[in-house]
Amino acid sequence: MHHSVSAVLLSLLLSGAGAALAQSPVASVGLSVRRIELVSDDTQPVAEVAVSPGLSTVFIFDSEVSREGVTLEGRERFAVLDAGLSTLRLVPSEKLSPGERLKLTVRFLDGAAPASATIVLVSHPARSEALIEVYRRKRGIETYQEEVRQARLEAEQYKEENARLRAERSAPDGVTGLIATSVLDGRGIEFRDVTEGVSQVPGGAAAKNFVYAYRTARRVAVEVHLNSRGDDQPWTAVGAMLRGKANEELKVLRVWQSGPLAPDSTNQRVVVEAEAASKFPQGPFTLKLWDADGRRTVTLGNVTFP
Repeated sequence: MHHSVSAVLLSLLLSGAGAALAQSPVASVGLSVRRIELVSDDTQPVAEVAVSPGLSTVFIFDSEVSREGVTLEGRERFAVLDAGLSTLRLVPSEKLSPGERLKLTVRFLDGAAPASATIVLVSHPARSEALIEVYRRKRGIETYQEEVRQARLEAEQYKEENARLRAERSAPDGVTGLIATSVLDGRGIEFRDVTEGVSQVPGGAAAKNFVYAYRTARRVAVEVHLNSRGDDQPWTAVGAMLRGKANEELKVLRVWQSGPLAPDSTNQRVVVEAEAASKFPQGPFTLKLWDADGRRTVTLGNVTFP
């Protein structure tokens, strides 16, 4: 069993088949600060901010806000709404469904224009924008300088990611490719059947059948065998998140699925590959998978690695 399953993973990790999907580049929690500038007329489009259950989103305003003037659609689906003089912290609960759009309105105390700010909160199954700065007055030059610095850092990250992808694409397939890209680094592939210990959040888009975990010197991977719940629409995972108990996330490199999970299909496989240092903790992690519109998800808990 050990050798046959490892061989399957080798082919999945190194296959150049079109079914392999690179993880969409979404800003990680806390990666950068989003800045929103308000204008005094009605021509400005309403800003959208990504939120996610269990994760904080903090707004910082350059003017004092009225605590009584904060209105939030679907307030009962938020575990925390904490309004200060110039800050607002939100934490959605699990009652907030992926893809929901809720309107947040904040009124300012000084009576100057614009008198209020309206923002649309868009629920994502795993990603949120952690820090939002909202400006009514002209921003100082230091905020623009910081924005340029962050843009340069993100550009460097994309540059490094592009170089890595090019190097992997030019590497040979099979075991030779693993050696050439130093993924193994003299360690080999460790394997563990974690099916029994992995839990599943009820109401997901598919039911887990088997769960296998893998580790190399620089990568980890989770292979999930899924069965259909009989939904009319086929389901395909396009994004994934691996998050630890302290909200630390592994960098997901790719998501691969053997085929759409249709009502008459069983045992479709999803493989999630992520970067991990050799001394990275073994877990437990929460694995969340989502489809193209983020509304139908699969969430597994207590995922551990060898």
